[in-house]
Amino acid sequence: IECFPPKEEVAGSNPAASIFLSSDRFFNPKFKMLKITSRDNQKLKRARKVRDGNIEDLIFVEGWRLCAEVLRSNLKIEEIFVSESFAKEDFLSKVSAQNITATEVSEKVFDSLADTKTSQGIVFICHKPKTNSSLIEASLNKKMRDFPLVILLHQINNPANLGAIFRTCEAVDVTGVILTNNSANAFSPKALRGAMGAIFRLPIWENADFFEVIRWAKEYNLTSVCADINAEKSYVEIDWKKPRLLIFGSEAHGLSAEERAEVPESLVIPMENNVESLNLAVSCGVILFEAKKFKGEKVKK
Repeated sequence: IECFPPKEEVAGSNPAASIFLSSDRFFNPKFKMLKITSRDNQKLKRARKVRDGNIEDLIFVEGWRLCAEVLRSNLKIEEIFVSESFAKEDFLSKVSAQNITATEVSEKVFDSLADTKTSQGIVFICHKPKTNSSLIEASLNKKMRDFPLVILLHQINNPANLGAIFRTCEAVDVTGVILTNNSANAFSPKALRGAMGAIFRLPIWENADFFEVIRWAKEYNLTSVCADINAEKSYVEIDWKKPRLLIFGSEAHGLSAEERAEVPESLVIPMENNVESLNLAVSCGVILFEAKKFKGEKVKK
């Protein structure tokens, strides 16, 4: 593919859309670059819809580190947008292997696209990873003899907490993560930033029904245990050698009495100085790394 002269108009494009082929970046002669100067361009309008969660099967990935995680995770990339000042040409050289035409956007126009106030100047529009129960079941069959621990997040509303929990789950190497209906969007830009790529690789089941999951856990011989501020047993007293479904309720309300009645065990993190509770993501991290101590030990049936 030859480099085109700067600002050569794309054949068949709408002149009002202000799209040009650009050769301003010569880091890779095979890298194809378009240029957009109008914020009303249809590509940008569609990208904003993805950013706002209005296109179901696509996700909005912003920032070069998170975009690097996309490449590491082999997600399918549909669109690439970079600002005029984006200087990481070594990174874009890696992107060029995807054989996708990137689009360069003026700084002012890029600001209308970015989800962050101080953007790093790069956005990927990617296909959303698949999420369903079968992914967790496949992972569970692989890890049943090693570390069978599935996390159930019930109506978690804070996307930043959600992202941080996913990152911790990958660090601990859990079997999978289940999200019930009425939870925050795990693939929103804010949640993706918090997860730092973990959500691209973890087995995930979205929009599950709480009671359906409890029944499902029994079928797979997972013993359910929930975090509960009123529990009598400390998280260090739980038998983590058993295959487990570890449940966290919403930040504001926890589990209802009806839901709590379906869970045979509960745990609490003992605290000093009259501190009542911890941030949900922090609590999750404390408990998961306690459970991780037993990874590799013989699993109890």
